[in-house]
Amino acid sequence: MTADRPSIATPSPDQGRVPLVEVRPSPRPSLGLASWRRFTIELLQFRRSREAVFFTIAFPLVMLALFGTIFGGASLGPESAGVTFAQYFIASMMAAGVWGSCFTNLAISVPTERDSGALKRLAGTPMPVTAYFAGKIGLFLLLSAFETVLLLAMGLAFYQLRLPSPEKWLTFAWVMVLGITSCTLLGLAVSGLVRNARTASAIVTPIAILLQFISGVYFVFDQLPIWLQNIASLFPLRWLALGLRSVFLPEAFAAQEPGGSWQTGKTAIVMVIWCVVGLTVTRRTFTWMSERER
Repeated sequence: MTADRPSIATPSPDQGRVPLVEVRPSPRPSLGLASWRRFTIELLQFRRSREAVFFTIAFPLVMLALFGTIFGGASLGPESAGVTFAQYFIASMMAAGVWGSCFTNLAISVPTERDSGALKRLAGTPMPVTAYFAGKIGLFLLLSAFETVLLLAMGLAFYQLRLPSPEKWLTFAWVMVLGITSCTLLGLAVSGLVRNARTASAIVTPIAILLQFISGVYFVFDQLPIWLQNIASLFPLRWLALGLRSVFLPEAFAAQEPGGSWQTGKTAIVMVIWCVVGLTVTRRTFTWMSERER
């Protein structure tokens, strides 16, 4: 009888080799998801800058309180309108809040992010540039809404502000959306023209303040010289302030505006044109890298 001999396994030619694993790139996030993620990051970064939070939100409130103290309850326009200076400036401060947040902050902060290398790092991620813009617009849409609520509460509490009729709230919605979008895109366009962060504030701040003075924010618009009115009418801030006045001031006050009406259609057309112009210039001038890296 023959004893059973243990069988000896013959090694396979492939034995001992590490199997190849196919590495696939992670899928690119959708534009909506990328925009939402960018918005949350922008909001978190803004909240961490306490000085920016305070001055961005508090400035329109402080200016409204200042004008309310200086001019008090002095009437403005025809007696039938019953409008005080304080009520006039509430709409103006809403426009100033949007302008300061969307135009001034963006035109200064984007060159700073570019010079610090933050934008260059973002360029290496799958995030499309459109999502970066959408995140900025979303942040300032939220800030403008919050500022507007505070200004409305202040106007109701101290300056006898009358809330608009229901149909006026629709006008308020599209004026704010177009105003925020046009001012944001204009700020992004200017940020692409500014060479570096050192000169951004020196260039942008005087322009922003000058346009506020000639656009009916700090002065009643029809009391400005005609040539200043014509210059201001080339920019979106004048039309944003006019659109907000058409919401919160009575119809009788429209006679005080240049042209004797609220010019609602022209307001929409001008701000849409600025949205297109701002987006076109932004796409041509925006860059992820600083000047010394190009």
